[in-house]
Amino acid sequence: MIVFPAIDLKSGEVVRLAEGDMGRATVYGDNPAEQASLFAAAGAEHIHVVDLDGAFAGSPRNAEAVEAIVASFPGYIQLGGGIRNRETVERWFDLGVARLVIGTAALKDPEFVRDMAKEYENGIVVAVDARDGMVATEGWADVSEVSVIDMARRFEDAGVASLLFTDVGRDGMLTGCNIEATVDLARAVDIPVIASGGVKGIDDIHMLNQFAADGI
Repeated sequence: MIVFPAIDLKSGEVVRLAEGDMGRATVYGDNPAEQASLFAAAGAEHIHVVDLDGAFAGSPRNAEAVEAIVASFPGYIQLGGGIRNRETVERWFDLGVARLVIGTAALKDPEFVRDMAKEYENGIVVAVDARDGMVATEGWADVSEVSVIDMARRFEDAGVASLLFTDVGRDGMLTGCNIEATVDLARAVDIPVIASGGVKGIDDIHMLNQFAADGI
């Protein structure tokens, strides 16, 4: 199993949101590059970075922080938040980001995601963010009428590297990952699923690892 420590960025700071609410942010520091280096020193070879401001704005808002992370972290970087056009995709890949996570655009402009997945093999992840089983977009502020599984199935033949599933109600709450919903999604599609949101400790990791054969 690959574990991605996460760095969520808001106004250049490292934060944790409660249930995706920008008004409920806990600040952990103002040096994202240092946090990335600490993860590397702890043995992390992969990290997941989110431009939270970008997710709400629809375009990158923490570019300086992302650039600093890329410069300081020697491993594999997965980045999401505000990636909705080719220019942004090219910018981040040119910088050295290994994989990009696309959420809102995956729902609203699926052909864009398909095109990018074909052009950047194994480089595109589709974010499937859920509130009560329905897909949430625009930084989780809007809830669609599309179910998580229906959304995921739209990309089964698109060549995306994986799905990133987050139960928004668990995210940032440290109450445990929604394992049941994650497993249900993994069993419904033939795309690997990255579990996210609410992981509170090693027990969650062990429990998720039991379902590796299901595609998690």
